[in-house]
Amino acid sequence: MSQQNNEEEEWSLVIDQSNAFFDLKLNDVWRYRDLLFLFVKRDFVSFYKQTILGPVWFFIQPLITTITFTFIFGNLAKIDTGATIPKPLFYMAGIVTWGYFAECLTKTSTVFKDNAGIFGKVYFPRLIMPLSIVMSNLLKFGVQLLLFIVVLLYYVVVQDYQPNISAYALLLPLMIVIMAGLGLGLGMIISAATTKYRDLAFLIGFGVQLFMYASPVIYPLHTLPEGAREIMKWNPMAPVIEGIRFGFFGEGMFSWGYLAYSLGITIFILLIGAEIFNRVEKKFVDTV
Repeated sequence: MSQQNNEEEEWSLVIDQSNAFFDLKLNDVWRYRDLLFLFVKRDFVSFYKQTILGPVWFFIQPLITTITFTFIFGNLAKIDTGATIPKPLFYMAGIVTWGYFAECLTKTSTVFKDNAGIFGKVYFPRLIMPLSIVMSNLLKFGVQLLLFIVVLLYYVVVQDYQPNISAYALLLPLMIVIMAGLGLGLGMIISAATTKYRDLAFLIGFGVQLFMYASPVIYPLHTLPEGAREIMKWNPMAPVIEGIRFGFFGEGMFSWGYLAYSLGITIFILLIGAEIFNRVEKKFVDTV
């Protein structure tokens, strides 16, 4: 008996209050990867489970928004969208791109508030929850990107449109990483802040809408005055939206320097957001 008591006990998991700087606990996330995929499946299935049209909403939302933007900004406001780009294609490219970033940001920003019940009952790496949001939205983005390609093919075959697709279109995976990382990082920072300041949860939707108008979603950068254009380039989403249009249409303002800037800002915000998120999750139950 004494020999057994003297033996050192081994544990498969130890939960402590380690505050090591930038300890993102990625090993724990990998160990719980099955739970991550379970949350992704839950988010993807449950959101449209009780709707009549179901996943068809993935197509309806960008189509209706594209038609509305084309009518209001393209036909009524007469905003220049480029020399040859059809207006619906121009707006759909921006809508699909912005939609993925906005969904990642808005849903991640309320992670603590929306999941306070489960967080307070069982342990798992809390970082899994925002990661599952980004991954489930990536599936939705893939469906809408397919819709965009179908519309592009329609214009090529029926309308005889000749897009100047270049090798820059191969940068799309990098653009997706930037959108996901930026939305995830900003969302985690806001989510951590909402544990004390609930007002941010009400402002996030309004703020994302305003941020869209400060991004080249409904207008190309080259139509802005030079001063406004230089300011707009500091928006980390601007190089992404312009880069995707440049890759598929051959029109837009693309710069390796600004893309590198966007990637650098994304990495910085993602690291800071993950660090703040991991520190707040230790004591958020007391304030939510």
